[in-house]
Amino acid sequence: MTVGELGERDVLARVLARLGDADASSVGPGDDCAVLRHAGDVVVTTDTMIEGPDFRLAWHDGFELGWKLAATNLSDVAAMGARPTALTVALAVPRETPVMLLERISEGLDAACRALAPGCGVVGGDLGRAPVVTAAVTALGDLEGRAPVLRSGAHSGDVIAYAGELGLAGLGLSLLFAEATDVDGTAHNRTLGQLWSEQPEALAAQLAPAPPIPLGVAAALAGATAMMDVSDSLSIDAERLSRASGVRLDLDPSLLEAGFGEQQGISVSVEAMLAGGEDHGLLATFPSGAELPAGFRAIGAVREAGAGGALLLDGEPRKARGWDPYTVRLPGSN
Repeated sequence: MTVGELGERDVLARVLARLGDADASSVGPGDDCAVLRHAGDVVVTTDTMIEGPDFRLAWHDGFELGWKLAATNLSDVAAMGARPTALTVALAVPRETPVMLLERISEGLDAACRALAPGCGVVGGDLGRAPVVTAAVTALGDLEGRAPVLRSGAHSGDVIAYAGELGLAGLGLSLLFAEATDVDGTAHNRTLGQLWSEQPEALAAQLAPAPPIPLGVAAALAGATAMMDVSDSLSIDAERLSRASGVRLDLDPSLLEAGFGEQQGISVSVEAMLAGGEDHGLLATFPSGAELPAGFRAIGAVREAGAGGALLLDGEPRKARGWDPYTVRLPGSN
């Protein structure tokens, strides 16, 4: 049955039946607004994903898509040092979309919240019609009385550290483009099922990432001076943090190799770590000599601002590469 055949009211009922409650919500879905309880300042972030440039239904099961919608927003909340509390989700789809797809997206959203940020949940949203599947997620988080950890707080002499997977999601995307049948029916060497059986770790990192959400609060409590989610690539986001803080980030290839050269049985090159995107790990800086929270690994040092750019690799200027939605052209995209 399609959404056009069932109608908005009944589609919404099926979606809501698959969502659990959020601990912070005193009024959930069903009214014009949700009502949330927070102990401190609230952080808010919004992200949009559109079928085509951001995901492809030939590769994403609805559950995986829902999971990724939650995970990518939860990581932004964690990067501020906050505890995720609630999501709102707007979904717009073509009239002929199977209702089951929306049900599976809802199940994925709920499962990701339960697994990655227990107590967080979907508290509201909207359903609409669009030429392609389009999702906009807003995530909220509670700072619980702490100051936010911004991108602009890094100081010369700080240690650069990273938590999460690094480079695997980019390898997974490259594998999909090279090997999997695409939405236009282009045939490649392997079916998606074969790729899952051969490279499950890389595909999971791309299609259903599991960023280390609790480590955002752990980093804040450990005295992180700056932090951000790595979504577009380590090199692009490290350069952003550098410029925001008025310093240079000097990444150490030997530390990158030692910490992330072997992940889940997959060898990952330093180049893949630097240019791959969508891992959604946490990049943070800590005062020199500080004990890094479990899960973070040192990958370099913060230097004073100077000539040669904001990003360094082993002391040498490095050009940032990764995902830019306005300049990168993916196969099959306009």
